[in-house]
Amino acid sequence: MAQITVRQTGSPIRRTKDQRATLVGLGLNRVGRTKTLEDTPAIRGMIAKVHHLVEVVK
Repeated sequence: MAQITVRQTGSPIRRTKDQRATLVGLGLNRVGRTKTLEDTPAIRGMIAKVHHLVEVVK
């Protein structure tokens, strides 16, 4: 399956609990961390939910 790399660019401070939980679900917990995940619709939806806190690295 295809892989996608995600980097956290924003802080979860003063964000809602569901956005914080989405970052944890993606395996991110600190600004600057990167994680390589499988490119599935569920992961894409999680990225879309916190698009202002993460970036997709090619």
